Amino acid sequence: MPAQTSPRHTHRRVPTPSDIPATPASPPTSARPHIGPLDGLRGVAVAAVLLFHAGNFGGGFLGVDLFFVLSGYLITGLLLKEAATGNGRIDLVAFWGRRARRLLPALAVMVSGTLLLVWAFGAPALIRNALDDGPWVVANLANWHFIADRMGYWNSGDTRVFGHLWSIAVEEQFYLFWPLLLVLVARGRHAGRNVAVVAAAGAVVSLALMLDLVDPIDSTRVYEGTDTRAFSLLLGALMATGPATRAVARLDARPAGWISLALACGIGTYWVLADGEDSPSLFQGGMFLHALAAALLIACLTRAPGSPVGRALGSAPLRWTGLISYSLYLWHWPVYLLLDGERLGFSGWGRTAVIVVVSVAAAALSKLLVEDPIRFRARWARGRTGAVALVAAFAAMAALWAVVPEPHSGAASVDVTQLADGD
Repeated sequence: MPAQTSPRHTHRRVPTPSDIPATPASPPTSARPHIGPLDGLRGVAVAAVLLFHAGNFGGGFLGVDLFFVLSGYLITGLLLKEAATGNGRIDLVAFWGRRARRLLPALAVMVSGTLLLVWAFGAPALIRNALDDGPWVVANLANWHFIADRMGYWNSGDTRVFGHLWSIAVEEQFYLFWPLLLVLVARGRHAGRNVAVVAAAGAVVSLALMLDLVDPIDSTRVYEGTDTRAFSLLLGALMATGPATRAVARLDARPAGWISLALACGIGTYWVLADGEDSPSLFQGGMFLHALAAALLIACLTRAPGSPVGRALGSAPLRWTGLISYSLYLWHWPVYLLLDGERLGFSGWGRTAVIVVVSVAAAALSKLLVEDPIRFRARWARGRTGAVALVAAFAAMAALWAVVPEPHSGAASVDVTQLADGD
């Protein structure tokens, strides 16, 4: 789901998750235990992103990296469980259907609602860019659109209400291709080992691409590219494989808890010290090490959820924030751009508080009225009727996109007769 940082960078866009972030899709069977601290970890990640965009936390953009690792871990665990219980068979259509029910309804509502709000209240630049970016968002190719458009990630996001959706596109592309690869390698007695090898090798290749393609002037290509960010998803996937889970299972709960504490402190320190484009080491291996530390933390939390770190992350406020993290990620950036300092009449922490309250309210309503009903209770959202409803929803979005007028250029408003009269 994908960035603003320090006060001097208040124009930056979201870096996003997931499953920007997102609660994991329901598996084919419900026997999978729920690990509360992972919900809290999502809550921490989305809170960091919100503070980052408000200019109050320079390293908060790394919350998106945490979302990526969590998504890789959770999705791979579900797919491997299905392969193990189905004699190596993974129902790709069912998996993609669950992902669609989980992610697309909230996305469709946010995109449609944002188009209407920008049309009613936004500046011409917001409207123009929203219309330009919208089709790429729907196609889950927003990250490559922004890269091709040469939209500098760190310094030109304040006119793109969908700029944060580059990270959602990265995750959606992962959800499309990774299961296809697992169908080929998650077979036989050594399925877990095969997947672990592929995930580890893919992560190394992704790191090599980042090191090779990084531009010291503009890091947008490596920051938003699916290929150069895949290592975060793949390191999370690696921790869900049999070899990794067996290695973690050998740890007693107490040492796993101490390791969790050390990793959490290290990650937190890195977040405090990192400052985006002013931290070039991020793209020279720093981000890879951060993702590896996050993957190890997730593994240790699954082993010792009752540790001090696990209990802190499992607190009710953080878990609740984690449960609405996907919609919170979707809504916070449009809210940030629409409720600017000029419209509110104040800035600083007061503006941050307003943005957080409005974004949380929008996310809670989205989860209550859109996500949960479609995901858990609506029979029409499944099977053939679900596919028809999805097509109808995106057709309605296309119609909305077509009727929103392109703003006129400011240059066309010059009255030449007044210029003549003044001669």
